[in-house]
Amino acid sequence: MSTHTTSISSLCQPIDIALRDAGAHLLTRPRIAPTPTMSAFRAAFDALETDVMAILRPALAALVPEATWIDELDAAALPRGRAWLVDSVDGAVQYMRGLPQWCLTATLLQDGEPVLAVLHNPVLGESYTAMRGEGAWRNGNPIVPSETGDIAVALVCTSQPPFAAQDPASVASAGSSLARVLGVAGAVRNLGPTSWQIADVAAGRLDGFWEYGDDRSNLLGSVLIAREAGAFVTDTAGEPWTPSSPSILVATPALGDTLLDALAR
Repeated sequence: MSTHTTSISSLCQPIDIALRDAGAHLLTRPRIAPTPTMSAFRAAFDALETDVMAILRPALAALVPEATWIDELDAAALPRGRAWLVDSVDGAVQYMRGLPQWCLTATLLQDGEPVLAVLHNPVLGESYTAMRGEGAWRNGNPIVPSETGDIAVALVCTSQPPFAAQDPASVASAGSSLARVLGVAGAVRNLGPTSWQIADVAAGRLDGFWEYGDDRSNLLGSVLIAREAGAFVTDTAGEPWTPSSPSILVATPALGDTLLDALAR
């Protein structure tokens, strides 16, 4: 099946099915014992990823055979044409520890721009989907951000890219920004996978999310969901977010400027 003969909209359901199949497998997979060293963690993670991608890759490749695969997403330019950006487990640390805050993600890019994104949380039995120019949904129902505009009652979240210690400047920004937002927000949390937290802002469960550092692998699909739902999306300086941005802010429209002010103090 090819997108040359199949519309993007017809891909949402089979992609969701593929993620749900892989997620169901993860729920029955033997629990991974806590790893005492980084080398042991990497070995356990690599085995986990190989296991999940053995399910996802052939299923997604059959849907869009001409799409390339992005295995490592760093500062290099995004590929031209169609490409799959897939995270076998966003929140792998939580999954490996037996915690519920994790999800699977699949984003279809066209010339470096996301045109379709699907996130699935097997523990909740929920999926977020979005298509460029068409909207965003949770389990088939349209989503919109909350109407929260008073930061004193806002529930906002933050996180860090993987191996954040490799970027000391972003670590410093994350620390100072946390102190500023804690001083004004109703509650600040880190609820696990970056992609799912942003989708929850888009759906009105959370009121805002910010992060410093390069985390485009987790942001490209979730930003599409946020934008299609009508959320406020910029970097923390108020500039339009792009994959090369050094930070991101996603918020309810009524709260965006207030959070920008808090982050700028």
